[in-house]
Amino acid sequence: MSDLLKAFEEYLSVTKALDPLTVSSYLGDLRQLESQVQKPLSALDTSEVLVFLAGFDNKRTLNRKLSSINTFFHFCHHQHFFHESINIPMAKIPKNLPKYLHHDEIIRSVEQIDRSTLMGLRDYAFILFLYASGCRVSEALNVARSDICEGWLKIRFAKGEKERMVPLAPLALKALEAYLKAQDLSSSYLWLNYKGEILSRISAFKIVKKYLGISPHVLRHSFATSLIIGGADLRVVQELLGHSSLETTQIYTHIQKQNLSDTMQKYHPLA
Repeated sequence: MSDLLKAFEEYLSVTKALDPLTVSSYLGDLRQLESQVQKPLSALDTSEVLVFLAGFDNKRTLNRKLSSINTFFHFCHHQHFFHESINIPMAKIPKNLPKYLHHDEIIRSVEQIDRSTLMGLRDYAFILFLYASGCRVSEALNVARSDICEGWLKIRFAKGEKERMVPLAPLALKALEAYLKAQDLSSSYLWLNYKGEILSRISAFKIVKKYLGISPHVLRHSFATSLIIGGADLRVVQELLGHSSLETTQIYTHIQKQNLSDTMQKYHPLA
C-alpha cells in the first residue's frame, strides 16, 4: 500500500472512526481506480477519474466509488499533499421509501418462535431488541451486558464514534431478561452463538431472515417508521437513530404523509 493510502486509512479509521468494512471498501475503490488508469493516485486529474467512473452504469455503485474518490482527494488537499482537490458531483438517485414492517407483523412473527430453548429465547430477544432500539446490526453485536442499565441502552460503538442513549421498551427488556436468565455463559457480550462466541453479522442476518424474511436493517427502518407514524418529533428520531444530519432522517416524513393519506381515505366520509 502506498504511503498516501496508509495515511488515508489512518484518517478513516482513527479520525473518522468508520467501520472497518467501510474503510476496506474505500481503499478497495481507490486501488481499483489506480489499477484501471495504471497511474499513481497522486498523478490523476479529473478527466481520468471521469473515464473510470463512466464504466459504472448503476448509479448507486457509481456514487459509492465517487464517495471514496472525493473523500480521498479532499483529505489529500486538506493535508497539503495535493495543490488541488477533485470534487465530482454525485449522480442523482430517486429516493425510494425504506422497506419496513408494521408493529403487528413483527409481533405476530416473533410470537411463533419456540422459546423452550436457549437459542429460541435468544432469537426472540434479539429481534425485539433490534426493533425496540433501532440499532444498526454492527452496534447491536457490540453491546455488552453493562451497556444496559435501568431500561436504557448505551450504544458505544456507534457510527462515527458518537455514543447515544436509547430507552428500551418493556417487552424487549422482559425478553432480554428471560434470555440472560437462561444463559450460563460468562461472556460480557450480550449476543452469543451456541458456542458462547460473539454472534456474527451473518448469523444475525440469518436469525432475522428466518423469522421475518427481511434483513436486520429493515427492523431499524421499522423502528423509525413506528415512531414517525405515532407522531414523534423528527429530531428525536434523528437522535435515537444516531444520524449526524437531519436530512438523512427526513426520508421517513414521506411515510408519515402516506400514513395520513391512507387514514384520510379510510375514515373521511368524502374519501
